[in-house]
Amino acid sequence: MARITKVLATAGALALVGSLAACSSGSDDTVTLGVVGASEPYWETFEAAVEAEGIDLEIVDFGDYNQPNPALSAGELDINQFQHVIYLAEHNNASGDTLTTIGSTAIYPLGLYSDKHDSVDAIPDGGVVGVPNDTTNLARGLLVLQSAGLIALEDGGSPYSTVDDIIAEESRVTVEVFNADLIPASLPDLDAGIINNDFVTDAGLTAEDAIAQDDPSDPAALGYVNVFAVRDEDKDNETLLQIVEIYQNNEEVQQGVIASSGGTAEMLVIPAEDLAAQLQEIQEAQNAG
Repeated sequence: MARITKVLATAGALALVGSLAACSSGSDDTVTLGVVGASEPYWETFEAAVEAEGIDLEIVDFGDYNQPNPALSAGELDINQFQHVIYLAEHNNASGDTLTTIGSTAIYPLGLYSDKHDSVDAIPDGGVVGVPNDTTNLARGLLVLQSAGLIALEDGGSPYSTVDDIIAEESRVTVEVFNADLIPASLPDLDAGIINNDFVTDAGLTAEDAIAQDDPSDPAALGYVNVFAVRDEDKDNETLLQIVEIYQNNEEVQQGVIASSGGTAEMLVIPAEDLAAQLQEIQEAQNAG
């Protein structure tokens, strides 16, 4: 049977994961998959589908996003799935790792929500819009606001834009930065706010409530596609590729992911070579910057 091992976000977490190594990469029979949030019901469905194909799967559930990539690099995991391409690029550049991706899962369009206005056009000039303060979602949120015609960014913006890149004289609204988890509760005091997908459902919202969002079909959105990651030497591993294929083709798993996201997830199957090329491009752009 599949097993779920919970790893807490503590200083000793990787040491604890290390104790699992004997039943992960060191075994020919068990594949260890690192995730964040294994309590979501679709993981149980996924485990059953993988094991139905004769693959013994162990899921290691991490307490935060900083743990799964180091564990994968250290050989304590065989594969992980919790991050988008930009996050993986940032990890590789910061650590010197050469982790890569072998398949896509979903993209979660980042939405603009409002308690006061039912459309972007209804937001008054001089209105106040909240955006998350973490680097990735801040930049992405600013791009959403620019696409909606609420602000203008220097040089058209990028995945690394900050509020300093806003061209005030060409923008309709003022942007304020908040901790991501505070924006839903702040909506009554704002004209609108960018809300991370992690907090949409908890705020009693669904994707249909967004008055604007980024376009998953836009090539610029490719960096925000969530992916399965492996060590570079494992990118052609047939068992790992099969696990990705099961995830991408099992309808019950796919619907479970969508349901757990409050309807925001857009399931995607993107060729691994396209994702790897985007990863390399983003890493080079980060280094050049």
